[in-house]
Amino acid sequence: MRRPSVRKPAKALARPDYFPPENVLLRVLSPALVGQREFEQFHFIGFDLSQAELAGRRFTDCLFETCNLAGASLANVSLQNVAFDGCKLLGLQFTVCRDLLFGVHFDRCQLDYASFGSKQMAGTRFDGCSLREADFADTNLMGSVFADCDLTGALFENTKLAGADFRTARHLQLDPALNDVKGARFALESLPGLLTKFGLVVE
Repeated sequence: MRRPSVRKPAKALARPDYFPPENVLLRVLSPALVGQREFEQFHFIGFDLSQAELAGRRFTDCLFETCNLAGASLANVSLQNVAFDGCKLLGLQFTVCRDLLFGVHFDRCQLDYASFGSKQMAGTRFDGCSLREADFADTNLMGSVFADCDLTGALFENTKLAGADFRTARHLQLDPALNDVKGARFALESLPGLLTKFGLVVE
């Protein structure tokens, strides 16, 4: 008799933390790097990339710290184990990034109105982020963590949330009937947000 398969927890990527000294850049690219399309083990600090055209570039094991990427074009951008720390990422369309080896980390970022629709993001960690009105429809977030995040108006629909951790998330609303929430962890305070469709009053 065939044994039922056991779903293994998603293994999170290790956040990139090593960057050669010559790859630690403050605010602007050097002239030699302006036309470069592939960046590996780069640490970008204080860059203003709002509305920037980043299409087609590849970032591997990189860290963006206190950068503004609001409105930047991410069409066909490759984000392979890329961390964002204290960044403005308002309205970013991560859904148009390349799927191959897509891996991201977010700490203290503004991700309001960002779209992650249909991305494979199992094990992703969001720490201290604002995710108001963010779109997670059809996204794989198995084993992901939303630590101290504001999820006001965030959309979860046909989202894989098995094993996800929402215990310290705020303003969460999702329909368990429309999402895979098996093994997901919620705080008691989140209960009203899980029962909204039933019109129940939890006191």
